[in-house]
Amino acid sequence: MAKQSGKKNSLFKRVWRFIKRLFLFAFISSFLYIVMCRWIMPPITVTQIANTFSYGLKRNYVSWNDISYNVKLAAIASEDQAFPDHNGFDWDAMQKSLKPKKKNKKTKIPLGGAASTISQQTAKNVFLWQGSGVTKYIRKAPEFYFTFLTELIWRKKRILEVYLNVIEMGPGIFGIEAASQYYFHKHAKNLSREEAAKIIACLPNPKKFSVVPMSGRVAWRYPQILQQMNNIEDDEDLQTIIK
Repeated sequence: MAKQSGKKNSLFKRVWRFIKRLFLFAFISSFLYIVMCRWIMPPITVTQIANTFSYGLKRNYVSWNDISYNVKLAAIASEDQAFPDHNGFDWDAMQKSLKPKKKNKKTKIPLGGAASTISQQTAKNVFLWQGSGVTKYIRKAPEFYFTFLTELIWRKKRILEVYLNVIEMGPGIFGIEAASQYYFHKHAKNLSREEAAKIIACLPNPKKFSVVPMSGRVAWRYPQILQQMNNIEDDEDLQTIIK
């Protein structure tokens, strides 16, 4: 009995050492990758790989200066108006998201934005995976970790730059440059306010909410984004980021 107990304890210790080493390796490698992505764009993401088999991959990363001011403003106006002020998490929006949302009577679409910030969406798109149900809840802990570190290491302007380069904006269309070329046949730096608002209006479901031809959801949503762009544009903290 004593020998069996000793063997079990020995096995437990070996397994525990392996788990600790695995977590240490995961932490060090993920931290180094976050630091690397502070200066270079992610070579590929899980979402991009998953879409390649069904839709192909249209992607063309561009620098901050090659993204229209209008796109930066539209993204914040639509997706995360508290972006200049929060530390990666909008706790007020999270609390509101737990309450049932009212729906627009004509479109049947829930009113109000998602609780997920641009920082969280960036962390999810770059380092993790998409999905709902059980996988969504499994993702929450690493999403918190990556969001915290990207806010700490990248800062706001870099987060927005990566976000606009990696998010899906149509079936197999990733990033604002590919979307701009596909929908309006121009570079992202030349997008008008209306064009920027239309592209951003396809979020969070760009496979369902088409920009061209324009789906009902995009037609309903983009004028609201334009209005919000006008409402928040004069904010000094916002201008510090998007200029």
